[in-house]
Amino acid sequence: MMKAIQAGSVSIGGDAPLALIAGPCVIESRDLVLQTAERIRATASALGMPLLFKSSFKKANRTSISGFTGLGRDEALRILEEVRSTFELPLVTDVHTEEDVAAAAEVVDMLQIPAFLSRQTDLLLAAGETGKAVNIKKGQFLAPEDMEHAAAKVASTGNTNIALCERGSSFGYHNLVVDMRGLLIMRQFGYPVVMDATHAVQIPSQGGQSGGRPLFIAPLARAAAAVGIDALFIETHPDPTQALSDAGSQLPLDDLSSVLEQVLTIDNARRSMPLPDNDSEGTQTS
Repeated sequence: MMKAIQAGSVSIGGDAPLALIAGPCVIESRDLVLQTAERIRATASALGMPLLFKSSFKKANRTSISGFTGLGRDEALRILEEVRSTFELPLVTDVHTEEDVAAAAEVVDMLQIPAFLSRQTDLLLAAGETGKAVNIKKGQFLAPEDMEHAAAKVASTGNTNIALCERGSSFGYHNLVVDMRGLLIMRQFGYPVVMDATHAVQIPSQGGQSGGRPLFIAPLARAAAAVGIDALFIETHPDPTQALSDAGSQLPLDDLSSVLEQVLTIDNARRSMPLPDNDSEGTQTS
C-alpha cells in the first residue's frame, strides 16, 4: 500500500491531491525566479494544486564546458530562501555531491537526485540521512524495476520520505522515450510516483547542448495522469527560448495553466476508478 510522504507543508501520495513540482530549470537571476514563483503560485492556487517550487542552484551535468552552471551555490540558495519567505512555498532542488546535500538541506524541503546520479550510493545515503524528502529521478539507463534498489539505499538510513520520478529512457542516440508501464512498476514499491513531463521531451546532447520537443509535454503529462501519478514535475520559464539551461524542453509559463487544467481533468477521472493495489503481473492468457 503506497503511503503519503511529506515535503514541507505538501503531502504527496496516498489520498493526497495531485501535487505540482514546478519552476525554472536553474536559478538564472533573482528577479526571474521571484517573478516565476509568483506566477506559478497564482496558477496552482487557482486550480487547487499543492505546489512545491523547484529550481536548481547548480547544474553539474552540462553537455558543453560553455554551458551555464549557475550563479554560485551561496547566492542561489539565498534566492531560494527568499522564495520561501516571500511566497511560503516548500522548495525542491537538485544535489550532486554530499557537500551539496549538506548545504541544500538547510534550505529546501525535498532533495532531488538527478537521473544520471540515481545509482550513486554515497549521494543517496547522504540525502536520506538529512531526513528531508528525497525525489529520485530514474536514470535514463535504468529499468523501472531497478529503482527499488535506489529507494532501498535511502530507506536504509531510516528515511522513507521517498518519491520515484520518471523522466524517459534512452532509446538509441539523442532520443528518449517514456514507457508508461514504468509508472505502475515503480508504484508497486510503495512510494509516490512523479512524472517529469519536461525532461522526458529532451533530445540529449544535440550539438553542444540538449534540445527538446516541447509539443510533447502536454501529451505525456496527460498520459501519465491517466496511468496514475502523485505529482507532476514541470520546468517552466517565461521565455524558454532565452533560458540559460534546457531551453528546448521547458514549458512556456503562459501555457502552464491550460496544461494543468487538462491533467487535473484526467487525474480526477482516473481517481474515480482507482487502480488495484497489486497488479496481476505475470498472468498468462491463451
